[in-house]
Amino acid sequence: MSLSSLIFLLYQVVVIAAIIHVVMDNRQPAKTMAWAMVIYFVPVIGIVAYLFFGVNTRRERYVGQRMLDMLTRRSMLEFAEQPHLELPERYKPLIQLFVNQSFSLPFHNNKIEPLVSGYDFFPRLLRDIASAKSHIHIDVYIFEDDALGQLMADALIQKAREGIEVRIIYDDVGCWSVSNRFFERMREAGIEVEPFMPVRFPRFTSKANYRNHRKIFIVDGRVGYIGGMNIAQRYVKGICLHHDDKRLPWRDTMLRFEGNGVYSLQRSFLIDWYFVDRTLLSNKKYYPKMQQGLSQHLVQTVTSMPLSPYPEILQGYVEVILAARQYVYIESPYFLPPESVFFALKTAAAAGVDVRLLVPQRSDARITEWASRSFLREAMAAGISVKFYEAGFLHSKLMVSDDAIATCGSTNVDFRSFENNFEANAFIFDPATATELRNIFLADEKLSVGLNDMPGRSNPQFLNRLGESLTHLFSPLL
Repeated sequence: MSLSSLIFLLYQVVVIAAIIHVVMDNRQPAKTMAWAMVIYFVPVIGIVAYLFFGVNTRRERYVGQRMLDMLTRRSMLEFAEQPHLELPERYKPLIQLFVNQSFSLPFHNNKIEPLVSGYDFFPRLLRDIASAKSHIHIDVYIFEDDALGQLMADALIQKAREGIEVRIIYDDVGCWSVSNRFFERMREAGIEVEPFMPVRFPRFTSKANYRNHRKIFIVDGRVGYIGGMNIAQRYVKGICLHHDDKRLPWRDTMLRFEGNGVYSLQRSFLIDWYFVDRTLLSNKKYYPKMQQGLSQHLVQTVTSMPLSPYPEILQGYVEVILAARQYVYIESPYFLPPESVFFALKTAAAAGVDVRLLVPQRSDARITEWASRSFLREAMAAGISVKFYEAGFLHSKLMVSDDAIATCGSTNVDFRSFENNFEANAFIFDPATATELRNIFLADEKLSVGLNDMPGRSNPQFLNRLGESLTHLFSPLL
């Protein structure tokens, strides 16, 4: 047997073994078939991609975070019974689901302010940082070394020199392009900075696929932010897409909290901090006594992670959609929905619910954009209103229903966010806030064009349709 024949035979054995491994992992059938096709039809690269991004080691290696989640319940038990807490009867099952799944407690007595651009968010955050008296906690996917990142770093360094505790978690993969020196400068000033799941050879394959995509900011345990913005200049100046010199404005949504709801943001950060630093912070100062009488806005901060037995945020989306009576409006930069979410959306539309979906006309991820096109046409065919935001790049991640409930956070409507990433969303049970977010959606919708008004998207030519269908096959992996 020649050497080339031997190599080919050995490669076939590896391919068969990898496909057997995929099948034995008992994933969702769509994801199993997608990985099997990649391994079989994409020589060598398919095997490498599976080793890097497909091997499911999450439950065996990271179960410690679930144990910590149980441990930190002790710091929250005093909030389990809140005086005068009234739960909306309609959403009690959803609230209880979040409590049962991850001990995500509901909190009233909150002031909630939506911020819809970097020009709104970053000056407000910098003012809160400047006023910090005890601690500052930041948990982001990207902390860029650019003009805005340097400005933020300088502000945090100044607070550290004043004796304020400053802790930062950044995602290692999200910050691959950021030099170590950028973070070392903050460490030298006394800031505690930790990467989330550093990706290093030879253990690259066990960590690259599971990233911390959360965006949480907490100041003194009294003020908190959650939403879709990282720390990078493009969130203010906009973004150029696909090598185009035209800079598109960046449209995003953050929520600013004051009041009891910050407790749940703090707990989410402290769990992540233990995960990256193995230090359990349980001092009472991280859960200060709040000013009362703010409002009865009810908030639950829900986190999901790949090692959860059930994807909590995905469950929340499905519950909200199926409970809708009048409308469901969703903004997402990507639309590659798991079957459960897509089925719920189509079911709601068939039942006469006004279901609207708003996505960017141009995406920052071309393959993902192509893969989403067939989903969007199918949604339109099911009676869902599909529109493309034209006034910039839409990165906002929110859902609002019936002027009664809304959610905003880091979660995209795609497989990766619902199943692979560490995400965080605030679910808000309050008519006033829901109405405010509905009006934000409607304002964005006025700057959009319908899918049925775009013949190239709604009725593409054969080659485009073929390309979209091929990328659709791999949507569970994107």
